[in-house]
Amino acid sequence: MKTLPGRRARVLAATTATAGLVLLTACTSSDDSGSGSKTAAGGVELVKAGQLTTCTHLPYPPFQSEIDGKVQGFDVALIDLVAEDLGVKQEILDTPFENFKTGAFLNSGECDLAAAGMTITEERKKNVDFSDPYFNATQAVLVDKDSGVASLADVKSKNVKLGAQAQTTGEDYVKGQGFDPVSFESSDAVLNGLRTGQVKAVVIDYPVVQGWLKDQANADAFEVAEQIDTGEQYGVTVKKGNTALREAIDKAFADAKADGTYKELYEKWIGPYDESAASPAAS
Repeated sequence: MKTLPGRRARVLAATTATAGLVLLTACTSSDDSGSGSKTAAGGVELVKAGQLTTCTHLPYPPFQSEIDGKVQGFDVALIDLVAEDLGVKQEILDTPFENFKTGAFLNSGECDLAAAGMTITEERKKNVDFSDPYFNATQAVLVDKDSGVASLADVKSKNVKLGAQAQTTGEDYVKGQGFDPVSFESSDAVLNGLRTGQVKAVVIDYPVVQGWLKDQANADAFEVAEQIDTGEQYGVTVKKGNTALREAIDKAFADAKADGTYKELYEKWIGPYDESAASPAAS
């Protein structure tokens, strides 16, 4: 996403850390409140003592969004497992999505990791190290029920105005198919563009659409015209060379899949358990 003028990064307390949101200006790694060690269990070095700082971009339900005054979602719950293994609490820093491509907030020592329903790509691998993939994702074409659109091909042939979230693989995909989509800064803005008629169809990750359609008003107005398997897999990123933290993430996720915790979280946040989506092979 593009950075909004005057926007400040915010530290948002995760669900296990507090009952409400904590809004603070982002601090650098030198600000660790002057107490405690930055070395967590397993010798993992953290940017702040006593906490695992996660960069994300809100909102992106069902992976991360503010619900009842707390940041919650599938990614949040998974990273809570990593934090628990390390003996610390997760804190969430809301940042522009574009920084995930460059690893800027990881390199500057403001975050330990980034988790944002983020697709593993070769371009991004140049700047960050990815965990093992933890989710297979498809793109969905969501349309107004009155649009007469039954596929992405229809969007093109009928010259229907298409929207996508900026700086995402969904936007990249449709651009590669010859579209010039209307770019929206966030997933909420994508949905609002559909609701207000700015666009009649959007392309975005299918799990996001699943979350939207749980709302009856959305289900009455919109429908999935097509799912597109683009071979995408989600991963969590760390600063290049941070092997200890990357391995801690992989272990926590593998343990969660082995003991059934992953399945429980999947069903809570995404929907009926899809083993093929939930058990991707390592890239």
